[in-house]
Amino acid sequence: MAKVNLKRYGLYLIRWQLSTPILAGVLYALSYMDKITATVIANLIGGLIFFWVDMFIFTSDRLSVQWEIRDVVVCVDCGKEARGYRIIKAKEYDKTKDAHPEFRCEACSKKKTEELRRRGIEI
Repeated sequence: MAKVNLKRYGLYLIRWQLSTPILAGVLYALSYMDKITATVIANLIGGLIFFWVDMFIFTSDRLSVQWEIRDVVVCVDCGKEARGYRIIKAKEYDKTKDAHPEFRCEACSKKKTEELRRRGIEI
């Protein structure tokens, strides 16, 4: 099973709760119709609105760690030539304008990631 991103999941739960008053309002406005038809219309309206919100929640780069990967680099930690990884941006960590980016091999990247987590940076 894929690792759950708690930030995205939390936003989704909040979004789910925000849909309640909107759908209730539509159902109230359509109270002159039979319940099934009103419910179908309310759900269609909800889908038109919340599809875009859900797409943002589950696909936005703003909510996830941004990585850069290069096929061949020299690891800044061990000096090994390998596929290279670096974190560009995470919560409270921003290397987007780093003039001298530091790439690491997979093993050293895992060590660096754990170090950042110990410092309280969400990755």
